[in-house]
Order: sequence, then C-alpha cells, then structure tokens
Amino acid sequence: MKQIFFCLLLLLSVVFTRAQRMLVTTFAGISNYQGDLQDKKFTFNQAHLAAGIGLAYEVTDQLYIMAGFKAGKISGDDKKLNKNASRNLNFSSPVTEFHAGLEYDLINLKEQDLTPYLFAGLAIFHFNPSTLDTAGNKVFLQPLGTEGQGFYHGRKKYNLTQLSIPFGAGVKMALNNNVRISFEIGLRKTFTDYLDDVSTTYADKNLLLLNNGQRAVDMAFRGGELKTGLVYPGAGSIRGNAQSKDWYYFTGLTVGFRLNSGNSGRKLKTDCPVNVY
Repeated sequence: MKQIFFCLLLLLSVVFTRAQRMLVTTFAGISNYQGDLQDKKFTFNQAHLAAGIGLAYEVTDQLYIMAGFKAGKISGDDKKLNKNASRNLNFSSPVTEFHAGLEYDLINLKEQDLTPYLFAGLAIFHFNPSTLDTAGNKVFLQPLGTEGQGFYHGRKKYNLTQLSIPFGAGVKMALNNNVRISFEIGLRKTFTDYLDDVSTTYADKNLLLLNNGQRAVDMAFRGGELKTGLVYPGAGSIRGNAQSKDWYYFTGLTVGFRLNSGNSGRKLKTDCPVNVY
C-alpha cells in the first residue's frame, strides 16, 4: 500500500511539474465552407458562430503539441450565387471536429511579446447536411441519395464522419507569463465533395424516383419551386463540380491559460536565466 501511495504521489508530482508547460485553450469565432453552394475560397458571407476548447503542451519554447474540439455550422444557398440561382438548392450543416497536431511559433514568446505562428495536424469531423422543404420541414439530405447514391453509376452514399487536414496561421500575443491570446485562420482540407450534398451530375429522374423516392427527386432539383417553368434537368446534366473537394474553416480568437500559474520560465529582458524544469 505504501508503495502504491508513493507511486501516486510521484505521478502527481510529475503532472504538476509538467503543468507549467500545459495550457488550456478556448476558441471563439466563425465557421464557413467553400464548395458548390459557396464558391469563394474565403469569405465571411454566410458565416456562423463557432467555439472550441483544447490543450497545448510546450515541447520547446516555440513548438507545441495541440489537441482539441471545435464546433460550428456551415451553410450555402444558390439564391446568393447568381450563376446557380436556377438550381435553387440550399443546405446547412453542423460541423464538429476533434483535432491534434503541431504548432510552431516563429518567435520565442519567452523573449518577445508577439509572434506569427503556423500549425498543421489531423482531424476527424462530423457533418450532416439538411434543408427545409416548401412546408418548412427539416429534411436530412444524405439518406435521400439526391445524386443517385446507392444505385446510380456506382455512386456510394458518403459517410457523415470523415478525416480532414487542418492547417493555417495566426498571430499570438503573450499578455503575461501565463495568458496568451491569438487570432488565426484555420483551413480544413477534406476528402469529400458532399459537405453541401452537391457534387457531380443529375441522376436520371425516373430511376431516382424508382430507387430513392419522390422526396429525393424534390430535393435534387428545386428550380421548379421558382415558378419559372424550369423542369428537372436531363440525366448527366451538371449539378456540381466533382473536380474540386469541399473545404471548411474556422477563424477567430484563441485564449490560452497555463494550468500551473507558477514560474513559467519566461525570460524578461532584465531577468537572469531560469531553469523551468
């Protein structure tokens, strides 16, 4: 029993000591995407509020191991894109992700107060595009197979949980030894073209009706709702751009708080060297 107690004390001692290099981070900002219903690579148009929380461990004074969780929302609407207004599609989707990676400060914050930084890593994210029908009812799009997924030309239904590659840059400021604030733009490269449920060509209307039902047909092309005489396009007509995958991104402020607010090892210009271990 004494040995177990001693080991626990030793473990807590190590954790407490290392906590001087551990920061809790909180994020607040916006989320957005780029795809078939939002063709701008970066914009605040149709952006939504986003938030997150994470941990950062200082491997060195300039290199960090990062891990965390972010949540936001993305959306797009053909009515806001002149070139696709007759298609009349729209969607919205929550986006939640768990990510981990490395962050590198170009300048040592223990010697200066401000630095640009870069980061990159790997994330697993979940999305679920939906829209509203003409009666205002929420309709989830992935189960419908609006482009014939599940039966048409070998098209498979896309997964709602996938991998992405987060990377980006920002500017970070040390408010004091234990609090840091940063502004960053974080892009996410995905491996899907279906964040917005739009990717390739229209499936044959009759086959789509037969296999996936009337609701799938109604949500695949909504130009008829505009009362302009538009009809469902012929099979093979362009519905989206399959040559380009969708992206999503988070932009905003991150605040980091050191877990152990004791000596963080920061060197002020008038200080003598301090051993942080």
